[in-house]
Amino acid sequence: MGSFTRCPGCGLEVADRHLPVAGPYHASGECLELYHRLVAENLGRPDPAFVHQHCVDAYAAQHVGERTKPITSVFALAGLYLAVERGFTGRQVQKAHVELARRAGRRIAWPRLDPRPYPWALTVLDVLQAGAGEARALAIKRWAQAAWEGWAHEHEHIRDMCRRWIL
Repeated sequence: MGSFTRCPGCGLEVADRHLPVAGPYHASGECLELYHRLVAENLGRPDPAFVHQHCVDAYAAQHVGERTKPITSVFALAGLYLAVERGFTGRQVQKAHVELARRAGRRIAWPRLDPRPYPWALTVLDVLQAGAGEARALAIKRWAQAAWEGWAHEHEHIRDMCRRWIL
């Protein structure tokens, strides 16, 4: 029987392949590899609504750690708020991120946000296992919702920031 590894960000347990960890995410190498697979699949298909942005934000929100820049978690949560509570498409979220950077930019010190402990209700693996087409789109929507709900302790802060700078 093989050994398993637990992602320090989302809590996903998968077979341990001893993959290296790199980049800004608080993730196991195995979890990050799954995310890269999802990225490749998403970007390999035309999608005017750019649902992939919701994946970027959900993954980032679930993998906040010491190496994560504060702006990464703030922008991820802003994107999830706009998608889940305001119904923004991925393309609209992407534009809102640009607007947030333009308006707030260097004017504010981005706060370091503390994530909740794992495990999360849904992870990147759930999205990959959902299949393609509408099933994948629904899984992404549910993942974004679960990631946003996991940060309930920061909801008012993120809503206020979005109202101030981009809504």
